Amino acid sequence: MMPTLIRFGPVPGWAILWVVFLAAVAIFAWRVTTLIRLLLLGRYENRFDRIPQRIWRVVVYILGQRRMLEEPLIGLPHLLIFYGFLMFLLSTNSMLLSGLLPFLHLPTVDENRFLAPVVDVFGVLVLAGLAVSSFRRFILRPAGLQRTIDATIVNSLIASLMITFLLAEAFRSVGAGAALKGVSTQESVWAPFGNWLAGVFSGYPALVAHAIGLYYFFWWVHILTVLGFLVYLPYSKHLHLLAAPFSVFFSRLEHPGMLRPGVLLEGGMGAGRLNELTWRQLLAAFACAECGRCERACPSFQVGEPCSPRQLVHNLKMQLFLCGKVMMSGVPAGKLDKETCLLEGLIPRNELWTCTTCRACANRCPVFNEHLSITIDLRRRLVERGELDKRLEEALRNLGRYGNSFGQSERKRAIWTQGLDFKPKDARKQPVQWLWYLGEYNCYHPALHPVTRSLARILQAAEVDYGILYEAERNSGNDTRRVGEEGLFEMLRERNTAVLRAADFKDLFTMDPHVYNTLKNEYPELNHGRHRILHHTELLAGMFQQGRLKAARRLSYGVTYHDPCYLGRYNGVYEPPRAVLKALGLKVKEMPRSRSFSFCCGGGGGRVWMEETGEAHSRPSESRVREAAALDGVQVLVVACPKDHVMFSDAIKTAGLEGKLAVKDLTELVAEAI
Repeated sequence: MMPTLIRFGPVPGWAILWVVFLAAVAIFAWRVTTLIRLLLLGRYENRFDRIPQRIWRVVVYILGQRRMLEEPLIGLPHLLIFYGFLMFLLSTNSMLLSGLLPFLHLPTVDENRFLAPVVDVFGVLVLAGLAVSSFRRFILRPAGLQRTIDATIVNSLIASLMITFLLAEAFRSVGAGAALKGVSTQESVWAPFGNWLAGVFSGYPALVAHAIGLYYFFWWVHILTVLGFLVYLPYSKHLHLLAAPFSVFFSRLEHPGMLRPGVLLEGGMGAGRLNELTWRQLLAAFACAECGRCERACPSFQVGEPCSPRQLVHNLKMQLFLCGKVMMSGVPAGKLDKETCLLEGLIPRNELWTCTTCRACANRCPVFNEHLSITIDLRRRLVERGELDKRLEEALRNLGRYGNSFGQSERKRAIWTQGLDFKPKDARKQPVQWLWYLGEYNCYHPALHPVTRSLARILQAAEVDYGILYEAERNSGNDTRRVGEEGLFEMLRERNTAVLRAADFKDLFTMDPHVYNTLKNEYPELNHGRHRILHHTELLAGMFQQGRLKAARRLSYGVTYHDPCYLGRYNGVYEPPRAVLKALGLKVKEMPRSRSFSFCCGGGGGRVWMEETGEAHSRPSESRVREAAALDGVQVLVVACPKDHVMFSDAIKTAGLEGKLAVKDLTELVAEAI
């Protein structure tokens, strides 16, 4: 007998279920409508292009749980819970439908001999996954994973759904005799755990006598828990269960190295209020699972800086609920009190400046939240207001005046060539195969001049036809744009583009990953296939492969290699540097955090130009050199970025590792070997 055919006084069970069901759906729909209205406060942004690619991303990252499985101990329990929950949606929907329409005698999943055992097994797997995840959350508690009442409630609700289903299944089997003739098909359905529980309960006469009532009880508890969960879900932090598929679907498909240009709004450049962010940026507030993966990857957070990508999104969510509802009532954003707006409200300015733009947070986020776009839009508004670090302000002033952050004359850009017994060609005056775009650090930082000269000698020895721009070259603008100075970036790009147009070259390379990223992804004139753009490690790897370079002797150092953020995570260049080291006879001992999981040096996003903030117990660069020094037999930390060279060389001194670890650019090792 269907449980909803029983009567509660004069009222049949199905009528009560209809009332509860419609009330739950109405509350759920009202809440979801409110959330959508909050999102629509944001600026419009087109995320409806390339639909097949977006659908595939949902398949891979939501159904396939790809990012979660990068950490198997976390990902596997989550996978069990996720798929178990999907299976139970199928089962519960059939139970609910048959309960609402009991006179139609609709078949349920637990009566299907093929689906019933699958759902039964998944019920137990979900409980196992919950046990592991709860132990991790409440006992081990890794950094960034919140121990909240909300998490406890949701875990308890999911566990209740599994337990009540299994108990209802078991007592239905126990009472499948004369009193439940209408469901006698259950006797032929194999459900391993349900049948096992039924066998246990059958040994207790009192339970057998009340099996029908207990079946009814657990059936009702299960269905009411489902409807309660439906109501609670959009009010809880587990709102991400609903928002995550949309967050992944509407995620950014452009190359990660291409930053979207700033938009000049009525309030100024960038964003300072909720309605100045886009609806997709606001969606991050609902999609965030608060799992802490971004914090555990963030270099600034890990060394104690006041920087937390998770907290940034959480604060945005709080601000959206605080301020958004008032805005929906018709009050213009500009009329709201200062404390309800982003930069005057819950988002502290100092946290925005500690971000290194290394993209580790976005790379690890399972729901593809775009922390960087939010941070940079807020930075743009701060720069426009003049609310920025004094050293950063000086660097930007130098960039505008001299084209470099060092404040040096353009005529000194080629000072590094002193000491060479040849003069590199001037690509402005004569045609060359390769244009070497040096970047300001390789030109102006004295400690890097030997590195720059090493590459020049290697290219000369390999008879590479290359030239440089001498004083015509300026900073490419990568970090300028990422600190929020969009206007200065546009000026630098316009001037550099004019110089590049005038030069006669076929292909281009650079030693600086920041320059590489910007020229490759943010200079449209170079992006239309006219020129190949390589990092010098790619150029060297190609020359070794072609036999144009050969190691005269094999090096015997114990080395580890640091993947620069803008070369690796942004542009996927991991193998060429390792191929060069292999060609030199070196074996790379990888650090625990390498390739896409590499740990930032702390100098990106303009941080190299700023004062340190907060009460950090160390710098990211110090953490990284300690990680390298801890590897057995490693004497050399190999880098392929000028900022890495500077940051790590300084960190070795402050970390007390002098004499234990040396920093060498890949180029220096090649020069030594050939």
